[in-house]
Amino acid sequence: MTDVEDTVPPLGTGDVGAAPGDVTLEFAGEYVTVPRGTRFTIGREGDLSLDDNRFLHRHFLQIEEAGGLWWLVNIGARMSATVTDTEGRVQAQLAPGARLPIVFGVTTVVFSAGPTTYELSIHAAQPAFRETRPDTLLGGESTIGAVPMTPSQKALIVALAEPVLRREGTGMSELPTSAAAAQRLGWNLTRFNRKLDNVCDKLDRQGVPGLRGGVAGSATNRRVRLVEYAVASRLVTRDDLPLLDEALLDDAAAAGKEDA
Repeated sequence: MTDVEDTVPPLGTGDVGAAPGDVTLEFAGEYVTVPRGTRFTIGREGDLSLDDNRFLHRHFLQIEEAGGLWWLVNIGARMSATVTDTEGRVQAQLAPGARLPIVFGVTTVVFSAGPTTYELSIHAAQPAFRETRPDTLLGGESTIGAVPMTPSQKALIVALAEPVLRREGTGMSELPTSAAAAQRLGWNLTRFNRKLDNVCDKLDRQGVPGLRGGVAGSATNRRVRLVEYAVASRLVTRDDLPLLDEALLDDAAAAGKEDA
């Protein structure tokens, strides 16, 4: 993961029918084409007005063309955005004042304002880089850098990200509270918070920012950042939703044994 304007490896393909050189923005099932030579703002009152959310900047992100490339620019003062290719193999944190070249065929942008998480995608008709596929790994080898999660840890992440994962396409979702997510799993709040600490510690050791804020850290911000990272990096997907029911069944079985 990077936090700067570095050029990324050759990944990404795609063409959604825009004119050559244009980029197309998708949000909540709607497409908006950004012609060359223009600047397009995203925010509470931008060219793309996302939501009347007081936590969201009036103008947060900007898409502009410069030096023969399209750029995504964070023109906000406080918020950051997570930018990734569609497979979640390359990820960057776009901090206030930073800019990143739009080089993939499809670029996913995920960010949070208050308890709401937003996801949008940018489609480039002429991406600067094309996808390269690594050779198939043999003998059960796995990619270095993957973060292993126990089934219960992954179920916790899915419980927090459930509204985002069940949503069709890009858009916005309200995240559950810790109490609601714990209830969804059939856990008490103490168990949920303990496992949340373990998940955040594990990802923090892997260099994921925003998951540990010390004594003054906000639990809400930690949950929001966890979901933002997990969705953008494809740590959890819609295919993981059955883990929620499995967690409930496992707890019910364990309770039955205790009562026997």
